[in-house]
Amino acid sequence: MSRQDVVVVGGGVIGLLTAFNLAQAGQRVCLLERAEVGRESSWAGGGIVSPLYPWRYSAAVTALAHWSQDFYPQLGARLFEQTGLDPEVHVTGLYWLDLDDEEQALAWAQREGRPLSRVDLSAVYDAVPVLGSGYRSAIYMAEVANVRNPRLVKSLKAALRGMTNVEIREASAVTGLQYEGGRITGVALGDQVLRSERVVLSAGAWSGELLKPLGIDLPVEPVKGQMILFKCAQDFLPSMVLAKGRYAIPRRDGHILVGSTLEYQGFDKTPTDEALESLKASAIELLPALAQAEVVGHWAGLRPGSPEGIPFIGAVPGFEGLWLNCGHFRNGLVLAPASCQLLTDLLLDQPPVIDPAPYSPARLFS
Repeated sequence: MSRQDVVVVGGGVIGLLTAFNLAQAGQRVCLLERAEVGRESSWAGGGIVSPLYPWRYSAAVTALAHWSQDFYPQLGARLFEQTGLDPEVHVTGLYWLDLDDEEQALAWAQREGRPLSRVDLSAVYDAVPVLGSGYRSAIYMAEVANVRNPRLVKSLKAALRGMTNVEIREASAVTGLQYEGGRITGVALGDQVLRSERVVLSAGAWSGELLKPLGIDLPVEPVKGQMILFKCAQDFLPSMVLAKGRYAIPRRDGHILVGSTLEYQGFDKTPTDEALESLKASAIELLPALAQAEVVGHWAGLRPGSPEGIPFIGAVPGFEGLWLNCGHFRNGLVLAPASCQLLTDLLLDQPPVIDPAPYSPARLFS
């Protein structure tokens, strides 16, 4: 294979969309994934196109989230038209129930110009008749969507397969970064070296492991999350609902996702009976009719935990040719469109879609 313009390490939604954007801009791209594209955190998440509690995040996360939320519908439509695989960007709205910081949420919405408002409980029960009893207050944002993340990664993979300037290599574990003369010149795949002008590290929870041999301490760690999936009638749940840190997400075909746990267990992503019972209890409290529904799936994934959930996006100082797009914690799917466009803008020396300063890898060395 000839030398590439860019090697992207990691085939989750961040790596896939980074490769897609760069290839659309004319770059020759090789995407490397140690297992199967899109089968880690991007597959395991819920796909809510919003941080769970957006008002609790910094302005840096908010800026990425707002850009991505506004862009997702056209991304979904574009991928569907290009591949015939619909990522199902499904606008349902989201109800938050019994929040302790409801006033803070409403103040944030007014400040940011987001359509979040207090709603009467009777209106919530009219809109969501299957909701459990006993809730005292609610706020609602009508424009919140969810994306069917397994279909999103399949659609992105298909789009990349259709591009002549992209190569996808699965079952290709990167064992190291080639560092020569003060710059990164490619990656090691066992005893093979793949040369590249630039390397973009988008390996999720595994990103920090690849930087350690360079003496770079990336504060990104695996954070386990478990989910369960029910099968219900298509019209069972018309909107997403969230209470006590747990959420229910309706898919168009009647599947209901309920999640999730937050566990610091290293790289162990084994689903546990304890989490299954906890998630089922939360699901039934939120939507009592789920007591009679079949659990058709239970799985775990590893989020790339980072300080304040602020990702690292941009060039790494002192290591010319090395770029990061990683550390999105719980919001990889939410923040992907903005993060990947920002990375593309910076790498190609174009005007950035948002201010890149808060995400700069330079903070690793300050």
